[in-house]
Amino acid sequence: MKIVVTDATFPALEQERAVAQEFGAELVEAKCANADDVVAAADGTDILIVQFAQVTAEAIAAMAPGSLIVRYGIGLDNIDLAAAQARGVKVAYVPDYATGEVADHTASLILATLRCLLPLDRSVREEMWDAVGVAGELRAFDETTVGFIGFGRIGQGVLARLKPFGFKSIVADPYADPSALAELGAEAVDLDTLFERADVITLHCPLTAETRHVVNAAQLAKRPGRAALVNTARGGLVDPDALVEALENGVLRGAALDVFEAEPLPLDSRLRGCPNLILTPHAAWYSTSAIERLQALAADEMKRHITGVPMRRPAIG
Repeated sequence: MKIVVTDATFPALEQERAVAQEFGAELVEAKCANADDVVAAADGTDILIVQFAQVTAEAIAAMAPGSLIVRYGIGLDNIDLAAAQARGVKVAYVPDYATGEVADHTASLILATLRCLLPLDRSVREEMWDAVGVAGELRAFDETTVGFIGFGRIGQGVLARLKPFGFKSIVADPYADPSALAELGAEAVDLDTLFERADVITLHCPLTAETRHVVNAAQLAKRPGRAALVNTARGGLVDPDALVEALENGVLRGAALDVFEAEPLPLDSRLRGCPNLILTPHAAWYSTSAIERLQALAADEMKRHITGVPMRRPAIG
């Protein structure tokens, strides 16, 4: 049996190796840099474990019959699920390992963006001392509306963390129950209304054909100069060109991104030079304990597949 880890940002793969050794399997740490590397690494593989690498139809076709793909993480947009379904390849993922960490990171970025911490810090370093001039119009938190696009476990966690500050909350999510939202102190609205009313927009929906570039120039123009944006979900939810233009032209007050359409963020990306933009390197999921949970749960899916036990969190299979 051949087990391949395409890519992983972890200190070690001890738990994965322990499962491989238990069943006499070979574990290969491929360190794939692109989709072609994944195709080569997937050749004849029984279990493919992937973090951020793209698993294409070609890679899936190269895998052994009856094989398994395990995603280190929540989203599945880097795996061709249709190809996996067509070839009978099982797919498992780990959507519940870092809900608290992502909610913490998102709430931190929201607070930092609304309080203009980045431009204020920069102003002091540049020997300015003008809080009002640098921050401009600054709303009190109890006069500020947070707009949630998507409202799953992480979005609900963010709302809980922000609630003590007195924010008003609105939610655009076709699957959310308006009465349940009301009990949480949030109002159900449609997407257009959210862009018209929110002072800060936070994204918590999956990346699909329908949600790609849900944040675009037309939507950002609905509240010029008043709103900010935070994205810790998926990079493809935001049109980066529209975001750059909105920040440079003052249509957006500020933004914070933890995820990007291309990762690592290209050195020539215009986002790197944008004013009032906080950038973090897809770090919202990270804590020491989150890594331990993630690897343990991924290793558990490996063991379940080998022993014929149903997967804990199947996406396909």
